[in-house]
Amino acid sequence: MSESSSRILRSCSASFRHGAEERDHASEAADRTVTLALEIASAVGWGLVVAGVGGALTRLDSWYDGLKRPKLQPPDWAFGPAWTVILALAATSALLAWRNAPDDAARMLVVALFGVNGALNILWNLLFFTRKRPDHALVEVVFLWLSILAAVVTFRTFSPVSSWLLAPYLVWVGFASYLNLEIVRLNGPFGARADKTIPRV
Repeated sequence: MSESSSRILRSCSASFRHGAEERDHASEAADRTVTLALEIASAVGWGLVVAGVGGALTRLDSWYDGLKRPKLQPPDWAFGPAWTVILALAATSALLAWRNAPDDAARMLVVALFGVNGALNILWNLLFFTRKRPDHALVEVVFLWLSILAAVVTFRTFSPVSSWLLAPYLVWVGFASYLNLEIVRLNGPFGARADKTIPRV
């Protein structure tokens, strides 16, 4: 084989390797984009499910209107925007915690913590508004608050930003716990009375 032919073959081989490397890089970039899109969709989906189901269970009917409420309770219209911001921050926290988790076990822990928290968040609405049992909701809200605290403490080790993003959620649920306690104190006992309208005083 002549020297010119060898040069041509080497040039073709180099071009082929370069083209293959470019295709590999493009494929890897596409895979990363798809993965990121799925991660974002999962985090947003968590927030939408919690907000949507919780909102559907929130019934501001005559029973709720008849409850005596503490003086520090915000107006009803403020709860929607507050929860929107809090759940958006929590969803961002979930995304960052997942991406910064050091291994698969940590990622599964992130999923478990947010799964439990979402279920407890929905359950509180079910107990308080649908079942009309603020007394039961008061017990449940302790576990809801602890589920947030567990995530805050856990994420500090590998994603401090995720931990801080949950701070408003932790504070808000703590405040909601106080409101729940006061409603129980001002209106209890519950139970057989739950299906009846409580006369406004």
